[in-house]
Amino acid sequence: MLQNVNATRMELLQLRRRVELAARGHRLLSEKRDEISRQLVQIARTLKDLRKQVEQELLETTRRFMMARATMEPENIRAAMEIPTKTFRLALSFASIMSVKVPRLAKEIEGDIMCYGFGTTSGELDAALRALERAFDNLIELAEAEKQAQLLAAELQTTRRRVNVLEHVVIPELKETIRYIYSKLGESERDNISRLMIIADIIRG
Repeated sequence: MLQNVNATRMELLQLRRRVELAARGHRLLSEKRDEISRQLVQIARTLKDLRKQVEQELLETTRRFMMARATMEPENIRAAMEIPTKTFRLALSFASIMSVKVPRLAKEIEGDIMCYGFGTTSGELDAALRALERAFDNLIELAEAEKQAQLLAAELQTTRRRVNVLEHVVIPELKETIRYIYSKLGESERDNISRLMIIADIIRG
């Protein structure tokens, strides 16, 4: 950059403005980086507890279904589960966290998960389906939080790179160029003063 720069006062003024702009951008990006980090820490805390809860609920659901299979005839299980009466739709919307577009998941459920008569089924099947229902609710919340964390982590990496480039490359290079122009302008000013003094001596002589 130093080889191609014009050592003029106009160039110096433009470089000073660029330094101010880069410094402002660095400050804003640093604030964004810190806020994204804070949001990620909060989501990570939620994820830890939520993932543990979902794992426990899925294990409980599996255990309940195994007990239902042990207490019911296979054909009765097939008949009970053959015609579902509960419908499910997932509504997707988006929110913004520090300019990052993150998903919001909302479930729309109608009907009852238990769609059979109780004459040929056991209470374990009822308990298994209720456990599945609870696990499904938390599973949606977990999926939403994990996707948010993934998107925020990617944005955090990008923001960190930009902050580092501004801090360690762009701003130092601009300041070095400003010092170079100051030096060149100083040399030029001293040369002009020397020439004026020589001219003045010639005139007086």
